[in-house]
Amino acid sequence: MNIQESVAFVTGANRGIGKAFVEALVQAGVRRIYAAARSLDTLNEVVAIAPDLIIPIALDVTNIEQVNAAAQTAQDVTLLINNAGVIGSGGLFAPNSVETAQWEMNTNYFGTLSMVRAFAPILQRHSGGAIVNMLSVVSIASAPVFGSYSASKAALNSLTQDIRAELANQGTQVVGVFPGPVDTAMTEGMSIDKATPIAVAKTTLQAVEAGLEDVYPDPVSQSAFSAIAEPLKAVEKMFAGWMPQ
Repeated sequence: MNIQESVAFVTGANRGIGKAFVEALVQAGVRRIYAAARSLDTLNEVVAIAPDLIIPIALDVTNIEQVNAAAQTAQDVTLLINNAGVIGSGGLFAPNSVETAQWEMNTNYFGTLSMVRAFAPILQRHSGGAIVNMLSVVSIASAPVFGSYSASKAALNSLTQDIRAELANQGTQVVGVFPGPVDTAMTEGMSIDKATPIAVAKTTLQAVEAGLEDVYPDPVSQSAFSAIAEPLKAVEKMFAGWMPQ
C-alpha cells in the first residue's frame, strides 16, 4: 500500500513503539492518524507532534464497547497498527503468575483479536487495507521469567497467521513484526543491546509498502530468524491452503 495515502489507527500510541509509529507516519505524510491509548491525557505530547493530523482516541483494547466505539469513529481507516501490549515479570511460579498471564493474554491476544474483528469490515470497504501486528522474537521461543508474555505473543503470532488466511479474499495485507529488545519502558533495567523505537517503526512501514508479511527489524530478530524464516513461512502457506472455498 501507499503509506502517504493511508489513514492510520495506532493502538498504544502514547509512548514507546506506538509513539514512534505516529512520528514515522507523520514524516511519511499520511492523510490522518488516530492515536489511541487508555487515557487521553497521556496522548497530549503525541497530538502535539502534528495537531492537524492526529486525532486522540481513548481506548482500552480489552474493553469491547470501547473497541466498537473506536471503529465507529474511525470509518476511514486503511492501516491498522495493533501495537498495544503489556508485559509482566516474575516467572511462572510467582504468587500472581496466573493473574499476570491472564492480563497479558487479554491485552496482547484478545485485545488484538477484538480490534481486527471491529476494523476488518472497514478495511474491506477501502480495498482491503493493511493490518500490522506487533509480535516479538519470543513469539517462537520463550524468554525465561517472561514465560507468560512469551506465550501471549506466540498466541498472537498464530492469530496473525489465521487473520492473514481469513482476510486474503478481501485483499487485506497482514504484517507481523518480530523485534528483539527495543529501548522502551518494557525493557528498562535490561543491560542488552536494544533497537530504537523509531527504527522499528520506519522499517515496518517500509515493509508494508513493499508488500511483505513478516518483518525482522533489528539484528537480534534477524539473527533469530535467519535459519528458520523460510521453513516457517512454507508451513504457514501450506496450512493456509486448508481454508474452505
